[in-house]
Amino acid sequence: MADLELYRLAETVGGALKARGLMLATAESCTGGWVAEAITMVPGSSDWFERGFVTYTYISKREMLGVKEDTLGKHGAVSEQTVREMATGTLARSHAQVAVAVSGVAGPTGGTPDKPVGMVCFAWSTQDGATRCETRHFAGDREAVRRQSVEHALKGILALLVH
Repeated sequence: MADLELYRLAETVGGALKARGLMLATAESCTGGWVAEAITMVPGSSDWFERGFVTYTYISKREMLGVKEDTLGKHGAVSEQTVREMATGTLARSHAQVAVAVSGVAGPTGGTPDKPVGMVCFAWSTQDGATRCETRHFAGDREAVRRQSVEHALKGILALLVH
């Protein structure tokens, strides 16, 4: 059964984008395409959703989104520097005017003292050059961390549009 709360949130995002004549593209790592899935649950989402990138590895982030090897080497995949480049790379490689990027440690393994399980980095960008980055720490198991990340990504798009 579809998650009604995420559906309603995606529907609201779609209304805001459509009202402004904007298209959205996503760049996802730890969410594995869940943001795009939430968006495409909404009938008519092709009016405001342009494409999604699932870039789980360093090489895919570099090849598909243009994230610099130096950025990944210095900061890792789970960093505001990386999601910033993921978001701007998404805009450069799509026909969208708005992008969201997500990368994090969903668990149950993979966490470190500096980047614990539940740490997720986000970036929201617009074609006019505005980019906002944020790091959050979510509690729960892998699914809970991922779901909270999807919700936060969608809410961030709304915040970007209504600023």
